[in-house]
Amino acid sequence: MLAAVLLAVSACTGDGTGGGTGAGHPGGRRAPHPGPGTGTAAMRGVTLPSWYRTDYDSPAADRYLRDIRATGARWVTFTPTWYQRRPEDTALRPTEETASDASLRGIVRRAHTAGLKVMVKPHVDLPGDLDRAEIRPRDRAVWFAAYRRFITHYADLAADTGVEQFAVGTELAGVSGDRAAWSRVVEEVRDRYPGPLTYAANYDEYEKIRFWKELDLIGIDAYWPLTGGPTDDTARLRRAWAPIRERLAAYARRQDRPILFTEAGYVSQRGSTAAPYAWDVSRHTGDAEQAAAYRALLDSFTGRRWWAGVCWWMWDDWPDSGETPARLAYTPHGKPAEGVLREKWDGD
Repeated sequence: MLAAVLLAVSACTGDGTGGGTGAGHPGGRRAPHPGPGTGTAAMRGVTLPSWYRTDYDSPAADRYLRDIRATGARWVTFTPTWYQRRPEDTALRPTEETASDASLRGIVRRAHTAGLKVMVKPHVDLPGDLDRAEIRPRDRAVWFAAYRRFITHYADLAADTGVEQFAVGTELAGVSGDRAAWSRVVEEVRDRYPGPLTYAANYDEYEKIRFWKELDLIGIDAYWPLTGGPTDDTARLRRAWAPIRERLAAYARRQDRPILFTEAGYVSQRGSTAAPYAWDVSRHTGDAEQAAAYRALLDSFTGRRWWAGVCWWMWDDWPDSGETPARLAYTPHGKPAEGVLREKWDGD
C-alpha cells in the first residue's frame, strides 16, 4: 500500500504554487488518502507560529510570507494555540495568546495569495516553561471531550478556508497512548475536514502511537540529538542521521505510511545539534552549526520515497515579541541556514 500511497499524490499536496482547494464540509467520512510522499512532491515548509491574538494581523505578515516563499518553500504551517492551567486540568481555553479566528483566516488567505500551501497544526500548551507532554488530565473522558471541541473548531476553519493539510494533535505524549479516544478525535475531524491528516509526535513518542493507520501521514517533530557537543561538520551530522533514517524507513514500511517531519529546527547557538529541542543551549552564536544541521538533514532525507518532507521550526518572531534574540533563535532568516534552504529548494 505504501507504494500506491506515494504514487497517488493528490493535487493538494504537490510542490506547485497556487491557492487553496476551496473545499467545504465533505458529504461523509472517508478513509485515509495520500499526503505528500515522493522526493519531488515532498513538503518544503516553514512554520510561522503565533504568540498573541493579533500576530497574524501584523503588517509584517505579508513580508514574512514573501520571505518564506523566496527560500523555495511551498508550504507554511500555522499554530493556533489553546491553554490549560495545570497538567492535571480538564479544561482547554483560548487566551490573549491565542490567534484570533479572524487573524487565522486572514493569514491563510494571505499565504494562498503568496503561492504557499497551508498546514494548520493546533497546539495545546501549559503556562511558562511546562512541557505539553506532561499533560495528564485527572479525568481523561472530560479532557478528550474538551479536546474534541477544540480540534474540530479548527478543522471547521481549515475546511472553510481551503487549508491543504491538518494536524489532529501535537506532542501530547501524556495522552497519545489512548487509541480509542484518538480514534474518535480522528473520526470527528474527518467528518469536518476533507484533506490529509497527520499527528505531530515528538521524536521520542512516535513509536508509541497506535492510530497511525487512521491518518494519512506519520508526523514526527524531528528533534533527535545528533552529537554530544558543538559541531559544524556536515559529514559527521549525516553519519548521525544514518541509523535514525534506517529505523524510520523500516517504521514507514511497517505502518504503510509516509513520514513527514512536522517540525525540525536548530537554534543558531553553539551546541544546538546536541539538543535541537532547546531554546537556550548557549549564549554563543552558532550560525555555521545551524547551517550544517539544515544541510545534513536535507542531504540525508531528500528523495527517500517514504519521506514526505519537512516543515522547519521556525521563521521570524513577530516584531517586539521574541524572547530570544534573532541572532540566537531558531529562525534561519538572514543566516547561512537560509542560504542552505535556497540552495536545496531552488529558492529565488
